[in-house]
Amino acid sequence: MNLGESIRVAWDSIRANMLRSILTTLGIMIGIAAVIAVVAVGQGGQQSIMKEMEQFGSNLFYITVDWRRDELPTGKEFTMQDIEIIKANVPELEYLLPCAQTYSTIKGRNKSKTAQILGTEADYARLHPLKITAGRFLNNSDCQGKRRVVVIDEELAQELFPRDNALGKRIVIGNQALVVCGLLKAENSMFSMGTKVIYIPTRVWLDIYPNGGISYIEGGTRSPEDVKTAMQSSIKVLEKRHHSEDLYQGMDMEQEIQAVNKVTGVMTLVIGIIAGFSLLVGGIGVMNIMLVSVTERTREIGLRMALGARRRDILIQFLIEAIVLCLLGGIIGMTLGIGGAFLISALAKWPPLVSWTTVLLAFTFSATIGIVFGILPANQAANLDPIEALRRD
Repeated sequence: MNLGESIRVAWDSIRANMLRSILTTLGIMIGIAAVIAVVAVGQGGQQSIMKEMEQFGSNLFYITVDWRRDELPTGKEFTMQDIEIIKANVPELEYLLPCAQTYSTIKGRNKSKTAQILGTEADYARLHPLKITAGRFLNNSDCQGKRRVVVIDEELAQELFPRDNALGKRIVIGNQALVVCGLLKAENSMFSMGTKVIYIPTRVWLDIYPNGGISYIEGGTRSPEDVKTAMQSSIKVLEKRHHSEDLYQGMDMEQEIQAVNKVTGVMTLVIGIIAGFSLLVGGIGVMNIMLVSVTERTREIGLRMALGARRRDILIQFLIEAIVLCLLGGIIGMTLGIGGAFLISALAKWPPLVSWTTVLLAFTFSATIGIVFGILPANQAANLDPIEALRRD
């Protein structure tokens, strides 16, 4: 029996028990679909994150209090004076600004919404890709003079003032009324997670929230090569001013990218392992159904042997049947995986990266499962005694 005839016989056998065959390969379908979808969505998400992070530039860094501490010792908080002293002592810096943040309710004319309130300085717009659609961003006069002005997201402005232009209108944060001086284009970033952000001068933020404090310090250098030097020098100034070592920690964009790659890599690995177990279960199912098939077709095997089929022919026939069965599950799984990747990516709003290398690998892997888990049933069929096989009912 040649290869083509073996494949035809295998397909006829599978088609005769199509429902049983599909159920048998369910584990392989799920495993292959999961592997393709996870890799595609993971790579697409990772690329989207990298693109968004590249928009911030590679010359940025952040300084925060070490989050591993249960609480910040008294007198060690960031201050506005820290900012001025760091600027004066670190020549590599081009920008340095405080950022104070909290979530709070803001009130418009007749509506209230929850948003992130970010207290910052005028240079924030130079470090971030903000797009002003009307009015202006905060300027140095606003920040130094503690003017009660605010820049808000245009979608949030539409929600608060559905019938009016929000520019020049007043909103209330805490017990303070602030005038809208600028509108920003709505962010569709994955980092925003749908949260609306409004910007006010840092000193105004500290007046509204006297029990709060500066959350982190953000800096920018003239050259990406100066980032680590500027960050370390800034931390040393803080440690000297606050008489504390190992209290402050910095992170630059390169470290953030590495952290993102590590997280996405771990998630992909975990889900890949789960998918691997599905493939293992699917392989065991294939082996089980092939053993059943050998038992059901004992007389057929005996008859083939009596007509001159060699043991090798029987072995190849059942091995090919197991491979075709697994490839059937692999093809369905690949279809589901690619479709699932596009669906998840559409919901998450980032492009899927369907790697044809991954698809080919999944296809090869499903064939390998057929070989590995089909050897035992095929070998059992090939080793049947033709006389005993013909006696079976």
